[in-house]
Amino acid sequence: MTTTAPHEAAGTAAAGTSPSGASPPNRPPRRSFLPDRIRRGGLPYLLLLPALALELLIHIVPMVIGIAMSFKQLTHEYIRNWGSAPWAGLDNFRIAVDFDAPVGRALLHSFAVTCGFTVLAVGLAWLFGVTAAILMQDRFRGRGLLRALFLTPYALPVYTAVITWSFLLQRDNGLVNHVLHDQLGITDSPTFWLVGDNSFWALVVTSVWRTWPFTFLMLTAALQNIPRESYEAAQLDGAGIRQQIRHITLPALRPVNQVLILVLFLWTFNDFNVPYVLFGKAAPEAADLISIHIYQASFETWNFGSGSAMSVLLLLFLLIVTAAYLLVTGRGRRGEHG
Repeated sequence: MTTTAPHEAAGTAAAGTSPSGASPPNRPPRRSFLPDRIRRGGLPYLLLLPALALELLIHIVPMVIGIAMSFKQLTHEYIRNWGSAPWAGLDNFRIAVDFDAPVGRALLHSFAVTCGFTVLAVGLAWLFGVTAAILMQDRFRGRGLLRALFLTPYALPVYTAVITWSFLLQRDNGLVNHVLHDQLGITDSPTFWLVGDNSFWALVVTSVWRTWPFTFLMLTAALQNIPRESYEAAQLDGAGIRQQIRHITLPALRPVNQVLILVLFLWTFNDFNVPYVLFGKAAPEAADLISIHIYQASFETWNFGSGSAMSVLLLLFLLIVTAAYLLVTGRGRRGEHG
């Protein structure tokens, strides 16, 4: 039996061979397809390029084109070559905000209807969502099934859900009138839900039915972060359910509510699908939301310059409201943290 001296083993290792005499394979260093500078610092931005390109193509470019169209007298005469339309300057904006003229009065009426609709729809959607989320916190048999049923309106495609409501609200053969008039006898005659003043309430009900499950889903997830020990300690101190909701649940949900209400406001104020599917191209005056009004001003009268000006005014309004809301809620958070 032979042994290898330590200095011999060291010499063998230095010579690039193992004690057994086998030489290790020579592996070439890995080469990266990207330079080191890009791989270290620019790779995250490189990965964002597809999303940025789609955002530019789908949102930014159409928005810039729409803003450019608002400064032109773009009618059906120039629709094939809208670049040759005469320059209108601020005339389209002056017409839109001239509330003494028919166009301005109609836009102001639509704006007022949209504000009332948004306040009611967002408020009721939040109220139903937070109530259901709180009630579903306690474990009981069938809770999973109820949660799934609550999320059904949000999971359905918007056109399927709204078309279903349009059938339910039909005057002669709708289920709503069948129950209220034929079965319960609450109304003297079948009600017109999709025309006249009742169309506003039909729109509110349909919108709330569509959006409150999203509120329920967001608040249910937020409630999971509240420790159960807080409620147990409150119960030991003699706090009832109302006091627990007021002093524990709602303060804990405040950060989520601040974002949720803003999202619901933007969705509801800009909503086009629900009124368009429910009423068609010509919405009743009581349900003349500003999205439908701009569509009619653009595609029914073929005055795309005026419609683009109204869209720009709507964009400015939403930006101002969003900035003011974020400023107020940001100050509130800074005040809470001292």
